[in-house]
Formats: sequence, C-alpha cells, structure tokens
Amino acid sequence: MTSQVSSPAEHADGAVVGEQRTAAGAKDVRRLDRVIIRFAGDSGDGMQLTGDRFTSETASFGNDLSTLPNFPAEIRAPAGTLPGVSSFQLHFADHDILTPGDAPNVLVAMNPAALKANIGDLPRGAEIIVNTDEFTKRAMQKVGYETSPLEDGSLDGYNVHPVPLTTLTVEALKEFDLTRKEAERSKNMFALGLLSWMYNRPTEGTEKFLKSKFAKKPDIAAANIAAFRAGWNFGETTEDFAVSYEVAPAATAFPPGVYRNISGNLALSYGLIAASRQADLPLFLGSYPITPASDILHELSKHKNFGVRTFQAEDEIAGIGAALGAAFGGSLAVTTTSGPGVALKSETIGLAVSLELPLLIVDIQRGGPSTGLPTKTEQADLLQAMYGRNGEAPVPVVAPRTPADCFDTALEAARIALVYRTPVFLLSDGYLANGSEPWRIPDLEELPDLRVQFAQGPNHTLDDGTEVFWPYKRDPQTLARPWALPGTPGLEHRIGGIEKQDGTGNISYDPANHDLMVRTRQAKVDGIEVPDVEVDDPDGARTLVLGWGSTYGPITAAVRRLRRAGQSVAQAHLRHLNPFPKNLGDVVRAYDKVVIPEMNLGQLATLIRAKYLVDATSYNQVNGMPFKAEQLAQALKEAIDG
Repeated sequence: MTSQVSSPAEHADGAVVGEQRTAAGAKDVRRLDRVIIRFAGDSGDGMQLTGDRFTSETASFGNDLSTLPNFPAEIRAPAGTLPGVSSFQLHFADHDILTPGDAPNVLVAMNPAALKANIGDLPRGAEIIVNTDEFTKRAMQKVGYETSPLEDGSLDGYNVHPVPLTTLTVEALKEFDLTRKEAERSKNMFALGLLSWMYNRPTEGTEKFLKSKFAKKPDIAAANIAAFRAGWNFGETTEDFAVSYEVAPAATAFPPGVYRNISGNLALSYGLIAASRQADLPLFLGSYPITPASDILHELSKHKNFGVRTFQAEDEIAGIGAALGAAFGGSLAVTTTSGPGVALKSETIGLAVSLELPLLIVDIQRGGPSTGLPTKTEQADLLQAMYGRNGEAPVPVVAPRTPADCFDTALEAARIALVYRTPVFLLSDGYLANGSEPWRIPDLEELPDLRVQFAQGPNHTLDDGTEVFWPYKRDPQTLARPWALPGTPGLEHRIGGIEKQDGTGNISYDPANHDLMVRTRQAKVDGIEVPDVEVDDPDGARTLVLGWGSTYGPITAAVRRLRRAGQSVAQAHLRHLNPFPKNLGDVVRAYDKVVIPEMNLGQLATLIRAKYLVDATSYNQVNGMPFKAEQLAQALKEAIDG
C-alpha cells in the first residue's frame, strides 16, 4: 500500500506525516518517517518472538531499523510481576537511524505489569494498546494498582486502545481442537497481526515462519496463522483503529547491495566463520554457556559443513583450555564468555600470552559485578581485559560499535591474532549481542586474506653449522614467533607457562632473559598495525566526544541533534583499545574538551587520562540499559557550554 505525501506536518513523536488520504471504502493512511514500537508482557507471552517477527518483516520491507530486546534474568520469572516483564523495542524509519529510540510511540501492553513497567518511558500522546482481559483486580493489585488505570483517568494523556486480546484470540481459534489455555498462547500472534496491519508490514514471511516452526505440529501452526490473520482483520474492521500508518523503505540510507537483518551475536558468528575460511583454518570453539554469549555457541554448532567444531565444556576453564589446545594444533581457536567467565579464564589467557598462540577471547559484556545483571548491558570489562591477569600479560583489545559491525570486528580480531601470534580480546556487550540492524552481505572479494604460513623446517643455524628449529625466533617486523604444527618432523619444541628462553624456547629463570621476554611481548602488542582513528569534525569544534563499543549509536544520534541545534561538536570512535591508534594522542590534545560517555564508571577515560595526560571528562551510566540520545545530547550540551 502506498500513499502520496503532501503538506508535511510535525507528528507528536517528531516524525513527518502526510495528510490523511481515504480511498473509497478504505481507512485513512498516514505516512511517517519513523516509528518506535515496544511490545511488553510476561516473559512467557512471546514478546521476543513477536518483536523478532515484526523486525524481520520490517527488514524485508526495506526500512532501516534498530532493536532493543529486554528480558528478565530468570528463565520463567513470576507471572504478572514487574520483575517478570519482558519487552522488545523496535525503531524503524525511512532514513538512516542509529538507536532503538528513546521513547516508544506505541506500547503494546499484555497485562498490568507490562503497562506499569513501561508507562514512564512513553511521551504524552503515545498510542497504548492494552489487553483488557488481563486487567483483573488481582492482577492489578499484584503490581500496586489500587484502581484500574483504564478507568481512573491516569491514561488520559495517551491514545488508549482497549482490546480484549485473549478473548478475541480464543474466539478466532474456536474451530480448532485446542483447550482455552492452548488457544490463549496465540494472543501474541493476534497482537502481531494487529500491529502488522497498523504499519502495513508484509505478512507472507511470518506465515511461512510459523509453518516452518511448527512443521511437526501442523494444527498448532494453523492456529497461530489463524490468530495472526484475525489480528490483521481486527485492525481492518474495528472502529477503534481509524488510521493506519506507512513508513517507506529507507531507499537512500544504504549503499547498493544485498541486505539482511542481523543481530550482533549472529554477525559475530558469521565473522568467525568467514575468518576461518579466509585463513584456510578449521574453526574451533571451546565454550561454556553463559548469558549473553550462548547464542554464538548455538549458531556455530550449526555449521559443521564449514569445518566448524564446537565443544561445550564442563566449565569456563575447560572451555578455554580446549581452545588453547586447538590453537596449538593449528586451528583458529575461539572461546566465548561474559565477564564472570573472563575471571575464570584469566590464568589460561596468561598462558596463551606466554605461549604466543593465536586465540580469540570473545567477551559479551553484561552488568556486574559477580552474577550482577545477566540479561542487561554494560561496558565494564575494559580494564579487566586490559589488566586482569597476573604478571605483565598484554593482550590486544578490539570492540565492535554496532550489531552488524560485529562481523568486521571478528575478522579484525582474527587478523591480529594470526599475524602477531597472540590472544585477542573482542569486547561486545548485551546491547549489541541481542540488538539487530540491516547488514549488507559483503562480496568475498571484500574480505581480507588471512592465510598463514606454518613453520616448515629449521629456522636457525648454530655456530657449528647445525640447522635447528627455534620456536621463539621472531619475525623482525611483527615480533611473532613461528607457528609449528605438532607432529611436523624436526619441529619438536616445549610449551608451557614457565618462562622460556628467547629463541630456543628452553625453560629459563635468567633475570635478564625474563626482562627481555616481558618487554618483547609488550613491544609486540604495542607494534600492532591499526588504522588511525577518524575524526568527524565538519566545522572546527573545540569539544570532542570520544567513545568505544556500543555507545556509537547513541553518541552519533546525540551529536546529530546538537549539530542540528547549531552546536559545534566533534566525534571520534575507537575500535582498537589496545594498542590505541597511533594518532589518538594528537587527536585528543587538539581539543579544549574531551568528553567520554561510557556504560561504566569511566574506564576508557581512566586510560586516556593516564596515557595522554589530558583532562578527559567522563559521562557515565550503569543502569543496565544503553544511553538515550536525548539524555546524552543534553549532557554533551552542558559540557560544551560549561
């Protein structure tokens, strides 16, 4: 369905809308340039599935999008309670966007808990679709409602659409041989159908998905499809929804190519597979399940046809131990975890530093300390990645900035590990891991050549003319030692955690040799070639906003807002955190003010202040959620004005 845009006006959410148009017998249709929708309900209501399906259809339609899943840590949190609320937020637009949005334009609340947990985020005038069947006296009392918010006037500032979702779903499925409880489970599909009608989303993909998901239970598949269609038809026929909306494809937001919707963990998984193929090495993952990294283990286990081997170990220590053994054996070795797992893996990471073998440590950061907030996001493992080992054990650190960028960052981490023979940290986080955005599928010609040359024979001649293999003889450019596959004749050598003699690899307790080896390992990391950091500064600003990792989207959105308001501000974003880009010192010293927003208490700011002696200012948030663009824009404005 298409519409003509004329006499653009400003919508309540800031989106541009066209005038209503009405065809004979049809409802009004308005065009928006962007919409933010949040689905919310109990963790058993299928909100993540509902949001994921709406996202998939939105991606196939061609909109730019960004998502924010948010769910409890418990597998099945107490029903009807505030801690048990699960939500999925989707921001989609006809232009380039960077964040899941600050405030939803539409809230779908499946019960009183979902309404109460999310109402504070809604701007006045937002649409609220509530499942009235769940607003029983007991359910409302459970979350502290003394009177019904649907009747006491507390929602008068919103456009409320009371819909008996459960009753309508059960009625739509009465022809199926289902119990009432079984039929009620499809109410999320009814809600999805209604929202798909409201925003003119394609429906074929969802119906195909349901047929595939319940292929072994065709009656359940048919019931879910019937509920989905009933929701669509309800929107089409009810008088309560007089207007539907269109958000045109983001035709000019993307370079030409083939795109798909992708989450950060999926992009990272594909990046690891691509790296192994480009390196012509088998991929080995040694891992122990941990939120929010487990999806990488799940995904890689599906790709044995690409030479991927996955090993679910009994604990974190065994997982990285197996991965390091695989690296010794000639694989591209990976271990995945989150902050608590990094603590357990730290001794073996130090062993990998000593052995000088390529190993990728993928840390999907979450709220801490200890078990902390397993399903919430944070950036608080940077100093742990930098220094969280005994002794001088330097490890390169890289961080992706968006879900799609996880693919490229995985390739870059593999490049560093393979070229420099070192373990490498990749710091993603829960926001990137579970969030999604469009990703342009690269051509094979665009991928880097990561092939390595294993040691083939002797590499050193003794004074008496004997040719021998020295396992710690280094490449003069990279300082990498040779990678010798076990079983290669003549290349037998020792490995282990006790200090080795430079060159020979023999055990050494010599103080001078230890000093040399410590300094050499540090020099190898310091000498890693990384691109210069790029600075976006169109008009000679005096304030620089410096970020890393997943803060890229909110920072960029905030900077855009400031510039539209006439403020002058520069922006730079780091992928390489150890070593820093060589030009970073000159960059940060060129500005009067440097502001560093982080989802921690100032870890990058600490590193920048220590290394470059600049008075960097921190702006910090540790509430388990990503920054909001408006909140960040206000903080940056205060920093500029101050």
